[in-house]
Amino acid sequence: MPAPKPAGRRSLLVTSAALLSLSVTAPTALAAPTPSTSPSATPPAQMSTLGGARLGMPGTQVNLAPGVPVLPKDVTARSWIVSDAESGEVLAAHNAHWRLPPASTLKMLFADTVLPRFPKGTRHKVAPSDLKGVGVGSSVVGIKEGSSYSVHDLWLGVFLRSGNDAVHVLSAMNGGIEQTVQDMQDHAEELQALDTTVVSPDGYDAPGQVSSAYDLTLIARSGLQKKDFRDYCSTVSAKFGSTEIRNTNRLLSGDSDVPVYRGIAGVKNGNTTHAGATFTGVAERNGKVLLVTVMNPEKREHNEVYKETAKLFDWGFQAAGKVNPVGELVPPKSAAAGGTQPGASASASAGQAVGAGGSGAKPAASASAGSGSSGAGIALAVAGGLLVLLGGAAFLVNRRWPLPDLMRRRTRP
Repeated sequence: MPAPKPAGRRSLLVTSAALLSLSVTAPTALAAPTPSTSPSATPPAQMSTLGGARLGMPGTQVNLAPGVPVLPKDVTARSWIVSDAESGEVLAAHNAHWRLPPASTLKMLFADTVLPRFPKGTRHKVAPSDLKGVGVGSSVVGIKEGSSYSVHDLWLGVFLRSGNDAVHVLSAMNGGIEQTVQDMQDHAEELQALDTTVVSPDGYDAPGQVSSAYDLTLIARSGLQKKDFRDYCSTVSAKFGSTEIRNTNRLLSGDSDVPVYRGIAGVKNGNTTHAGATFTGVAERNGKVLLVTVMNPEKREHNEVYKETAKLFDWGFQAAGKVNPVGELVPPKSAAAGGTQPGASASASAGQAVGAGGSGAKPAASASAGSGSSGAGIALAVAGGLLVLLGGAAFLVNRRWPLPDLMRRRTRP
């Protein structure tokens, strides 16, 4: 593991006094309510406080101050979060821990769990049982029984076409659906993605299957530490057999009403009947790397989830370095040192809540100059680093995960 940069930059100092002051107005850190199959339009009054007390509060959480840009007014998502991918600081959030159906954004957890287990060149001949249980109306990449596919091709099918058929084949290789679901749940717990309940590895609507904007961001941040994950999620188009497939992440591949977002580099989108549209994205500008997760916009316009994500990215890049965080992304359990309880501390400053309630692959392109939602994406490369320094009643945390070769450019097709 590379040595982390000095803890002076974007480090979080949390004292017991700060914890006590926040506890006066914050919900207690108790177990979150049992998730429902069809969540109501109103967030629960009490949610998890992992990562900071304010992240458990309903409504929008942001520290407004002179010089901090105003949040976009027309973001209608039930839940969203804007965070610094390197330091883990949460810049702003809205119902961050609301447990909602995740749709195919759950495939990020599937990939982070299963991707390291099989070499890219491994080939698998698809048996009829491998495709058993693929949900009606699922997004598929077109896998055929009796045909042989490389693991590399299967992952292209997962990331670019959100292929539930590819997920089922890889799950069969991993010991079956039940085993894979358990593996994913175990990994979610290791990541401290404790709002997440896995029922189906592909994110297909299932009773009780939920996650949160906070958890999906934790999962994306973990996945982006893996080179293969970064490469797949930043690939715009690729050959799948004799077919050209294109990434359905519209901020990466573009659409008639959504330009490619400047600096975009993944991560994963989803859409089902119960979940609505969901999306987690990562983008870089001027040395800042942000993660944005948006879940279920109430506005039902075409590509609305991408439009709202782009607005939040724009705000985040303008606010980074100016706004005090309202919380933090906690590290995995195994990264927590000395028996500390990451996330039991609240990193938020005092502030006001707003509102009540392989071959053939063609990766993302070089970023162009300019501003706004234009230009092309870049591919991420991430190296992990974590340092926890303990001392008395207070502890200093540097949770920076540097991305040293983020500026490596790729040629857009």
